Amino acid sequence: MAGLLTARVLAEFYGEVVVVDRDDLSEVSGTPRNSVRQGGHAHALLARGLRVLEELYPGVTDELVGLGMPIGDLGGNMRWFFNGKQIAKVHTGLSTVSLVRPLLEGHVRSRTAALPGVVFRDRTDILGLVTTPDRARVTGVRVQAQDGDTTEVVEADLVLDTTGRGSRTPAWLEELGYERAPEEKIKIGLSYVTQHYRLPEDLLGDDVACIPVATPSHPRGAVFSRACGRYQLSLTGILGDQPPTDQEGFLAYAKTLPIPEIHEWVRDAERIDSPTAIRYPASVRRHYEKLTRFPAGMLVLGDGATSFNPVYAQGMTVAALEVLKLREHLRRGSAPLFRRWFADIAKVIDNPWEIAATGDLSFPGVEGKRTAKVRFVNAYLARLQAGAPRDPNLSNAFLRVAGLIDSAPALMKPATMLRVLRAGKPPAAPAAEGSTRWPAESTP
Repeated sequence: MAGLLTARVLAEFYGEVVVVDRDDLSEVSGTPRNSVRQGGHAHALLARGLRVLEELYPGVTDELVGLGMPIGDLGGNMRWFFNGKQIAKVHTGLSTVSLVRPLLEGHVRSRTAALPGVVFRDRTDILGLVTTPDRARVTGVRVQAQDGDTTEVVEADLVLDTTGRGSRTPAWLEELGYERAPEEKIKIGLSYVTQHYRLPEDLLGDDVACIPVATPSHPRGAVFSRACGRYQLSLTGILGDQPPTDQEGFLAYAKTLPIPEIHEWVRDAERIDSPTAIRYPASVRRHYEKLTRFPAGMLVLGDGATSFNPVYAQGMTVAALEVLKLREHLRRGSAPLFRRWFADIAKVIDNPWEIAATGDLSFPGVEGKRTAKVRFVNAYLARLQAGAPRDPNLSNAFLRVAGLIDSAPALMKPATMLRVLRAGKPPAAPAAEGSTRWPAESTP
């Protein structure tokens, strides 16, 4: 998605935009592709990301709804649970879409491919960078078609690495004599297992999803959502607590969630497929803004710069915001220099990274430095979540931050702080029956 949105913006400024992809794009219109391992799991586009997508592709929201992906209000059509209690429903005015990732990607790809000058080179591997003799500037990439033996050079005025979490830019920099960007990791040891079902269309009424959020007291979470005539249940575990992929184990795990409804809905439901699993060891932020040297003619964005814990659904939205930043730079008449570019996207990344990293560090088993600020924020959020079932204003404030409309400090506004203080100390909720409060070993 980062690559597609980037191509959309580049097409405004360049006569030809070449998108190189290693997958066979002719065969992935409705199924997850090999390079997007999370494609078969629950997806949502945050309110801020949906706004950007609509700006870049006018009418796309209605088109996604037409494909069967329901849209709803982030607070009015979503059931959010913390420690077994549903926060107050509230109309936020913020829209969110329950996605089938392959259909979203296929649709955006079709609209991007229709732009003048955009060319897709699929079933093609990128072997490395091409530079000037002094290695000061990237002038293209070496590629090889998967059905051929010869390599060729794709020359470019600007190369953008949107290859995601597995980006090889750090290794390529070392090969060229540059330093790797410093990395920051939050080892969450997340596991996802997803199963799809056929269930009555009105099971959730007008609601789009039911989400019992994992918390330190109840570290097992889930996303139960509807889209394209089916329901999907993604179960999550952390720090080595992996949901089973056999039917009996999967249902047993669902029964340990802090709310009983999800297990009751799916225990006798018609299964469409078998459960599939994915593991996500750690969130990774590469601090390119701290580098003093970087080759001209190349930039990095998307998961290649920062890969977020997917339970926060921030990845696509952050990539979209970075693409808008790219457009701002290009409108000034030239490609951004690396210092300005990485400094600007660092500002885009800072808020969602703080939200995700602080949330992950609320789990005692997660390694990481817990500053006084982190401890305070997590204690404050626990009180906010305890008060939100009774206070729609707290629900609204929380969801605006979760949807990346407001920054995290917005939760500290005096009126909100007063409501949080009135909420009182959150009760210590017991772990769900049969669940593991903290697995004995952590995932590396």
